Amino acid sequence: MKKILEIETKREISLEEDNQSFFWIKSEGEKKLATENLVPGNQVYREKLIVKKGVEYRLWDPFRSKLAAAIMNGLEEFPFRNKSTVLYLGVSTGTTVSHISDIVGPSGMIFGVEHASRVARDFLDRVASYRKNIIPILQDARKPKEYFSVFGKVDVVYVDIAQPDQTKIALDNCKMYLKNHGYFFLVIKTRSIDVTKSPRRIVEEEAEKIKGEFDILQIIDLHPYDKDHAIVIAKSLK
Repeated sequence: MKKILEIETKREISLEEDNQSFFWIKSEGEKKLATENLVPGNQVYREKLIVKKGVEYRLWDPFRSKLAAAIMNGLEEFPFRNKSTVLYLGVSTGTTVSHISDIVGPSGMIFGVEHASRVARDFLDRVASYRKNIIPILQDARKPKEYFSVFGKVDVVYVDIAQPDQTKIALDNCKMYLKNHGYFFLVIKTRSIDVTKSPRRIVEEEAEKIKGEFDILQIIDLHPYDKDHAIVIAKSLK
């Protein structure tokens, strides 16, 4: 795994500012995933805060975040970096997007799209109001032309929406906003697509839909962190 900082009691391997991503921290005798807190003292979902040598880190729970689960299950490409720009569809209450916010830093930018008013309110109150690198977009992901707040093309499109047509919605957004050779993360919630088919078959069918425009780099089953979920990591061929 690239660009990982391992923090131990007796030694510390530091990263250059432009290359920060996520970290492994020893906590309660185990190595756990973490990000450096962009807003020291602030918690998003009651995650544990750990201070090492004057720097505060937030433990990143793979049972609460599908991106963290993908890392735990062997994610090979991690394109979220300092200064990255990200379009995130389906931010929900903001757990995962808050950690991406930590990673991209003050010079990065995340356009966070959420349509459900109740969770969007939590996202605004708990996350977006504290983090200047997140621009909340309260819109339907089916209408990417109405995202008036998005400017320029993004490095990564991350999609986590529970809709039967989620892959089509994702592709429409990529066509409008993803840079050439940009990265695409598609969380597939198989039970939201078809409860009659096997989860594996659904994942294969959804992955097939993007092959013409994307090179599929990896498909990760998110078990045991999420049941009947997978994530497809792809890179634009254009």
